Amino acid sequence: MSVIEAQGVSLTFQTADGPVHALKDVDLTIGKGEFVSFIGPSGCGKTTFLRTIAALETPTEGRIRVNSLDADAARRARAYGYVFQAPGLYPWRTISGNISLPLEIMGFSKTDRTDRIARVLDLVELSGFGGKFPWQLSGGMQQRASIARALAFDADILLMDEPFGALDEIVRDRLNAALLELWAKTGKTISFVTHSIPEAVYLSTKIVVMSPRPGRITRIIDSTLPHERPLEIRDTPEFIRIAQEVREGLREGHSYD
Repeated sequence: MSVIEAQGVSLTFQTADGPVHALKDVDLTIGKGEFVSFIGPSGCGKTTFLRTIAALETPTEGRIRVNSLDADAARRARAYGYVFQAPGLYPWRTISGNISLPLEIMGFSKTDRTDRIARVLDLVELSGFGGKFPWQLSGGMQQRASIARALAFDADILLMDEPFGALDEIVRDRLNAALLELWAKTGKTISFVTHSIPEAVYLSTKIVVMSPRPGRITRIIDSTLPHERPLEIRDTPEFIRIAQEVREGLREGHSYD
């Protein structure tokens, strides 16, 4: 069952210096429960495509469907949670207060908010930290709190825009493993933007390789790795083979230049 469908999606921004062609003829279907990573060079339209799914940008051609709705209707139906590159936590609110904010806006009762906050804090392994303020947490813990906020209203889809890009490698490894555990527990459909080949291969059931701007899909790689993925799997021949296929796809993308 598909939950995200893109058909002939192109997007051109009009700027003072002339048009910027961000996306060109993107066709993609994402099935329920898939973990799909988008990888490509900087400026290739990965984040722009994620934003079109979220109705934060409007394609100039083609269409996006989310849960059989157009993107704007899916946004109003709260079909997804969105995790940005930076945690974006309000410093004057506690971690629980930050997670509560979208629930307050949506009109959830205080009892329901309390229950949901406790559940998602447990999911991201931050139980006991709800009363802390963002500045009292490490960068990795802050990003986990932002994931908890996106999970709080229990949307079926999670859109993640390079959430671990600013973290050091040790923390990033730990959060990659934690994200896989969370995905296994919740069964959510995840669309994930990254610049890291190892991260894309480790996390994904499907890897979408994009070309330099205007962003086109050059290759879609279905992972043959098992769902159970200890970090040590990155040293296996199959992992290395998939990573090489991603590199080849990235090289192919430059043929459009």
